[in-house]
Amino acid sequence: MWIRIARFILRYRIAILIGLVIMTVFMGYQSRKIEMSYQYAPLLPKDDTTYIENQTFVKLFGSESNLIILGVQNEDFFELQDFTAWEEMADSIESVSGVTSVFSIGEAYNLVKDKENKLFKVEPVFPAKVKYQSELDSLIKVFKGLPFYKDLLYNDESKAYLMAISLDNDIFHSKKRVKLVEDIREKANHYVRATKRNVLFSGLPYIRVVTAEMIKGELNMFIVLALVITALIIFLFFRSFKVVLFCMLVVGMAVIWALGIQGMFGYKITILTGMIPPLIIVIGIPNSVFLLNKYHQEYRKHKNKIKALQRVIRKIGNATFLTNLTTASGFATFIFTSSAILVEFGVIAAINIMVVFFLSILLIPIIFSFLDGPKERHIKHLDNQVVGKLVDFLVKISLNHRRKIYLFSSLILLVSFYGISRIKTTGFMLDDIPHDNALYQDLKFFEENFNGLMPLEVVIDTKKPNGALKASALKKMDKLQEELSELHEISKPLSLVEVIKFARQSFYNGNSKYFGIPSQQERNFILSYVGKTNTGEQSGIVTNFLDSTKQRTRLSFRMKDIGTTNMKSLDTEIRRIIEKVFPSDHYSTMLTGASVVFFKGTEYLVENLFVSLILAIVLIASFMAWMFSSKRMVLVSLIPNLFPLLTTAALMGYFHIPIKPSTILVFSIAFGISVDDTIHYLAKYRQELSETNWSIKAAVVLALKETGVSMIYTSIILFFGFGIFGVSQFGGTVALGVLVAVTLLVALFSNLILLPSLLLSLEKAITNKSFKEPLLQIYNEDEDIELEDLIIENTQQKINK
Repeated sequence: MWIRIARFILRYRIAILIGLVIMTVFMGYQSRKIEMSYQYAPLLPKDDTTYIENQTFVKLFGSESNLIILGVQNEDFFELQDFTAWEEMADSIESVSGVTSVFSIGEAYNLVKDKENKLFKVEPVFPAKVKYQSELDSLIKVFKGLPFYKDLLYNDESKAYLMAISLDNDIFHSKKRVKLVEDIREKANHYVRATKRNVLFSGLPYIRVVTAEMIKGELNMFIVLALVITALIIFLFFRSFKVVLFCMLVVGMAVIWALGIQGMFGYKITILTGMIPPLIIVIGIPNSVFLLNKYHQEYRKHKNKIKALQRVIRKIGNATFLTNLTTASGFATFIFTSSAILVEFGVIAAINIMVVFFLSILLIPIIFSFLDGPKERHIKHLDNQVVGKLVDFLVKISLNHRRKIYLFSSLILLVSFYGISRIKTTGFMLDDIPHDNALYQDLKFFEENFNGLMPLEVVIDTKKPNGALKASALKKMDKLQEELSELHEISKPLSLVEVIKFARQSFYNGNSKYFGIPSQQERNFILSYVGKTNTGEQSGIVTNFLDSTKQRTRLSFRMKDIGTTNMKSLDTEIRRIIEKVFPSDHYSTMLTGASVVFFKGTEYLVENLFVSLILAIVLIASFMAWMFSSKRMVLVSLIPNLFPLLTTAALMGYFHIPIKPSTILVFSIAFGISVDDTIHYLAKYRQELSETNWSIKAAVVLALKETGVSMIYTSIILFFGFGIFGVSQFGGTVALGVLVAVTLLVALFSNLILLPSLLLSLEKAITNKSFKEPLLQIYNEDEDIELEDLIIENTQQKINK
């Protein structure tokens, strides 16, 4: 098959080039459709109970994740100048297109009893303009006499104050969202300049926009870094600007294809898909290295350029195809996680790894068929003494020190198992943001002063129309709030109960000692007042917390980003308290909100990523079994590739790097890539067996000497290529890059030392007849395409005619 492929590529090289150029232009056009993602991709599948409950909540009460929160710590906040500046900021922000409302201390309202019309008048505590400090002081006393707002809008002890900004969902989910956030920040900067006080920003919409812009900035940086690093390493290896130029051309086209395919699929750029272009560069370059290394080896033998190129396609194409297939398989297993963000990453990465293979196998032979044969200085790298001595040293170790190798490997495994036992699993909403970043620091400010901003919602279904307004239900809700208030991770609630308490205080002319649940006798009077505003319409104050039948109500909390480990025990405790107060045989309850969805989603993701890793191992082992037709050889070949995974897991345990979505990705990706070296080595080992009259020792040595150089070259490229992610602002990206780089480095020595040692030790036990006569054909060195059949020398003449 590969003989026919080689003949086709070299015979129709101009037509293939034209086709590739046209397709690349088309992909470049498609890439214009790509947009940044400003939303957290759902981690849970749509049939998951937690996901369904959250969607039910949104239908009943609307989204609870459309607030940007501003905060300030100012001991002079209630000085007239500072207070006025804060309110002027609120007014200016409310005028920004995309802002639906602003709620801060200046917008606080009071309920004033109107006996004549039997309703509460909603009146602002503060007028539009406060002129004198004495006036402000008296208004502050009124405001602080309303417990409803304490720890909701202000923390009196720490002198911290906040402002809640509601956003228009349609505008926020459009391209205008970045400008919307920038406009809000600009308005806040006026306050900063006027008061010399720092304004802090948080809230899920704000976090999403800022992180998306950070990803956008890093995308271009990583592409440039990947190109520069890989180009520099290739030049150091091959000492040829032409080689560097054409390798960059291949991966450059691959990046355009990757972006174009993503645009065609309609996938937005996330923290994971944003890594695909530099990943394609890093993973794609080794294809060119193997092809060019083989080309130079063949050309040195007989100085026949076309013969060398067709042998490259025929002999390297097969193994390179399988190595790319195994790498793509490692990424493709993410498709089975049912998580949208990972499915998109898996689909695009897997497709484009195969795309870069086809571009490499087509472009490298075609381009170099037009160029002159390599000069002696270009193939001197084959005689690189440093690399050559290293390979010879590794051969010597494998031949003479196998016992020491096994002893050392065993010790490493024992140390690894202990390290693995120390690994912890966790995940935070801002896990990947550096702790010195303003985004992280601002969130911590709100956690310290207001117990966090992560939405946590409790929905109570009384199973009876108007049941949520009954005295018994209100008392139970109050009891639930009291018990949950004992949990320091949760904020003060905003609920129907708090509104009713506020109404009772107002019913008794604002006396704060009456802020509480009304008695049975008071209930009917107060609820009749609460039901209407001074306009005579149904009060929005109440309807915000009730469904249309008044059967279900919500209790809205905010909580700290405590991590999935702590959240697991907290979730259990909250559900226990809810069940105790509202037994399931009489009430139906839901615990939801972004905090619960994130926690459950992270748990689900980690579990499924472990499954995807096992699937990757099984899938790749199956490919190798198909290639080598030997179950025993597959088992032996897996050992040097599982060894690095265990070592990396141990390092995570020793360096306190937790298992989380961003780090669990390491294992599937690294395994899919590291097994490539094994395939290249075993493919060459099998070829050498037939040429050495089945001498295992000779085959092991010859295979190691020929493939060792390419394996070292590609591993160095991959090590530094993945290492570039270490400069990311995102902790998860840093961990992914560094851990994959370390894993591949360990895999290199594992494949160069442990694998040959195993082959020599087990000898005939694994190199059986099925391995000697594999499914895939072994080509004889002398079986070449007839050069006259290629008819490529006259192509230029035909074009000129």
